[in-house]
Amino acid sequence: GRGFAFRRKQKIERQYRKLLKKRRHTHSQQDDQFTDTYPEHLKHLYLAEEEKLKKRRRTPDDSVPSEEKLNEAAECHCTVLPPDGDENKAKIFHFSSRRESVVTQGKFKNKTSNQKAKEEYEKIKAERARRKEEAEKRKQQREEAQRLYKQKKMEAYKILSKKTKKGQPNLNLQVEFLLQKIQQNT
Repeated sequence: GRGFAFRRKQKIERQYRKLLKKRRHTHSQQDDQFTDTYPEHLKHLYLAEEEKLKKRRRTPDDSVPSEEKLNEAAECHCTVLPPDGDENKAKIFHFSSRRESVVTQGKFKNKTSNQKAKEEYEKIKAERARRKEEAEKRKQQREEAQRLYKQKKMEAYKILSKKTKKGQPNLNLQVEFLLQKIQQNT
């Protein structure tokens, strides 16, 4: 029959299907994303941003607002303090309906861990590429040297292995070969 492993497999598959169903359900509720998930003290800012996005979706052809709308546009400055209450590390958010994006000011000199990881990955990748190129060059040089060595050996073998009509080694060619070798060394 079917053992415990089969039942365990079915149980895991049911849990996986249930998880996928939950994820599909949460993706359909994107309208509530601005109201439910943000902190209470910043909720009004995100609601204003949501309304702006909805208006932009409704009227994509009306991309240039009139001057009256620009004059009526409200600006909002918000200062967010970190949990430790240090005012030097506070970040200032400036929301304006005249601009498309949120401008942030503050101390962003420190890189995030993701940026550090990306930079480290790029360094490692470059180092690996450099090492790979060096290894490839060494391999080509070694192969070229081996090819030349084999070519010289083959020529020497052809000269030294020649025989006379009677089958005896040709001493004249051997002496000439030795003479050439001595002349090359000097």
